[in-house]
Amino acid sequence: MFSNLTIIFPLAVALYALLWCCRWAGIHARAVPRLRGPRAEAGPARQDTVSRRMSRLDWYLMGALTLVYAVIAFIGLGDTDAPQTYLHFEQGNTYAQVELAHPQTITGARYWSGLCTADYLLQFSADGETWVDQVQSDGTSGMTQNYTQLFRWNDAVLNADNGPVRYVRITSGAEQYLGEVVLYGADGAPIDPAEMTIADGCEMLFDEQDTVPAEYSFKNGTYFDEIYFPRTALEHIQERWPYEITHPPLGKMIISLGIRLFGMTPFGWRSMGTLFGVLMLPMFYLLLKRMFGFTAAAAAGSGVFALDFMHFAQTRLATIDSYAVFFTILMYLFMYMWLTEPPDRPRKKLLWLALSGVSFGLGAASKWVCIYAGAGLGVIWIVYWAVRFVREKKAALNAFWLNVGWCLIFFVVVPCFIYYASYWAYGPSQGADGPFRLFKKEYFKTVIDNQVYMWNYHSDLVSTHPYSSMWYQWLFDARPILYYLASTADGQTVSFAAFNCPLVSWAGLAAMAGMGWLAIRDRDERAIFILIGYLANLLPWVLITRLTFAYHYFPCTVFLVLAISYIFCDLRRHDERWRASVGSFVALTAVLFVIFYPVLAGVPRTAGYSQVFLKWFKDTWPF
Repeated sequence: MFSNLTIIFPLAVALYALLWCCRWAGIHARAVPRLRGPRAEAGPARQDTVSRRMSRLDWYLMGALTLVYAVIAFIGLGDTDAPQTYLHFEQGNTYAQVELAHPQTITGARYWSGLCTADYLLQFSADGETWVDQVQSDGTSGMTQNYTQLFRWNDAVLNADNGPVRYVRITSGAEQYLGEVVLYGADGAPIDPAEMTIADGCEMLFDEQDTVPAEYSFKNGTYFDEIYFPRTALEHIQERWPYEITHPPLGKMIISLGIRLFGMTPFGWRSMGTLFGVLMLPMFYLLLKRMFGFTAAAAAGSGVFALDFMHFAQTRLATIDSYAVFFTILMYLFMYMWLTEPPDRPRKKLLWLALSGVSFGLGAASKWVCIYAGAGLGVIWIVYWAVRFVREKKAALNAFWLNVGWCLIFFVVVPCFIYYASYWAYGPSQGADGPFRLFKKEYFKTVIDNQVYMWNYHSDLVSTHPYSSMWYQWLFDARPILYYLASTADGQTVSFAAFNCPLVSWAGLAAMAGMGWLAIRDRDERAIFILIGYLANLLPWVLITRLTFAYHYFPCTVFLVLAISYIFCDLRRHDERWRASVGSFVALTAVLFVIFYPVLAGVPRTAGYSQVFLKWFKDTWPF
């Protein structure tokens, strides 16, 4: 039931966002000193200066914010224990068998699935001669291992009339990895492996019984698109042909680093994405400091970005979006540093441009959406040189051609090499092994064929999903994507979703309109930079008709917060009461984060809490 009280919250936030932006527009419209260079007057009655260099206070604030966020982000991320030893069925029709100490009724069987998909044949026998197949009501296998069941606990479907059992046999349907098996007796308790005689070579099926959870949750297994990416990351480690080949490999290679460190566990496969979410904050702080100079604007903007719902929820999921957004922040940070580096430091200026290109290459090798962000860099580069030609005319030609050559190296050659080399783990399964695999024709053919496959897959994809959304819905936070939904034994709900903080979405959209206004009226370079970055990451989705989701808006969130931070900076310079305006915005963002934390981190909640505090849009918000 939709609570009338719930209507108050979205109306209050929308009204606050509107009044906040209107206040900025009114203050900005006054005839006040404008910030044009690294140092300028801060505002009426003040002669403060701004510095783009990081002060000691900046380092302290950036470090504290990053540390606090890291603690919050890693809490409840996932279990650090899961079966790590597997029985490898090298082919079909091979089996594992155990004998119980005495005949007893088996009421359940729980198992942890590893790599490879196929059905098992689960059989019970009272005498070791006559076997009873455990099948579902439609006659199919009662013990399956399909692609949605890998690296999670599953329950076998047992016949209702098995009677006392002495022997249990599990026969593979093809090559498979089975991690752990738990058998439950008549009293519902696990049968102690010490009371079994386990066939030689099958001991690993019963050697990690302490990892078996009392109930399923997102903390002890894969969910949503984690059925693709952690599995593929493990296949990269093993240099097998990967299952997920609809995206470039680098993001999954990064996931594999967490698996190498912490094992094939929920914490292991999510840890690197969360770490990259943490590392976004210092990079974002550096960008804000470079753009605006004021410590207050950098700290407040970074705090808002840290508390944004999309940033928090999406980076705690083992998908590749965390890496795409991280490298997007890096490429725009270095591009801005190139733009603002004084011309009398040509080597340092070229270094920033080179690092921007390398970041673009790393992003493109993680996910193709970074190519959209890279197109924005291209537009910024063109605008920069157009302005220089207007100002310097022929004097800019020599520097221009040097810059073109530099860009060809670091935005074409180097990214192509990074992209090509990211397929390193694909080689052995295609006959391209060894340290010189990149130069083998099998490797080259593998890379080219995968590009064709990815293009055809994404361009021809026709599918539906209950939580899909279109680009215009992202602008207003109209349709979150629900990642997980379950109920606890006491009737509470556990779920979480990816969507922006409504205040960031709504105020950010208004702030972005302000960037357009400043770009046209004042030709404000920072506003143009922010606007180009936002549109580069949004406009391609306007033309895409395939299935899309709210998380595709994640890169745009970076620029929404940049636009909001621009307003923070302006208020700091022109408004005597700027502390109240900036502080209230950050505080309201924090309050909303606390209110919505249950649907960001999967904390159990009552139906009443959801109806009163969370169900802002009863038809489109799925919690």
